[in-house]
Amino acid sequence: MEETKERKIVVAVDESEESMEALSWSLDNLFPYGSNNTLILLYVKPPLPVYSSIDAAGFIVTGDPVAALKKYEHELVESVMARSRTVYQDFESDINIERRVGRGDAKEVICNAVQKLGADMLVIGTHDYGFFKRALLGSVSEYCAKRVKCPVIIVKKAISN
Repeated sequence: MEETKERKIVVAVDESEESMEALSWSLDNLFPYGSNNTLILLYVKPPLPVYSSIDAAGFIVTGDPVAALKKYEHELVESVMARSRTVYQDFESDINIERRVGRGDAKEVICNAVQKLGADMLVIGTHDYGFFKRALLGSVSEYCAKRVKCPVIIVKKAISN
């Protein structure tokens, strides 16, 4: 029997239901029983804000807001990865799973990570914004689909009746 080539499949995850839908879809459709594909969960933290010890009203901020922000970020990463774990934990097949965390503009970080990891495929959810919202906010999935060299699957959230 011919052994199939291992594929690296990057799934971009975040706090949204859409990203968990993309993860679920990829497990159902891209990881057949006995496959030796690797699932790479990629979470992108937003860039750190510019910090000043004086707030907008001109008062000196006490405590360490940077430490509090880093703690919050760590908890957010753990939360997203735990939600991802609940999606893949009951999957019948043994899967190789890697977890990666980046920082910066999501669309740039995802595109760079896909290239650096030598990914064979990118799976990403979409919020399915309308024209105006997409024009204002931009679409991470559209941006990545135009720029990465590997196939991109954009998963829409299932519509429940």
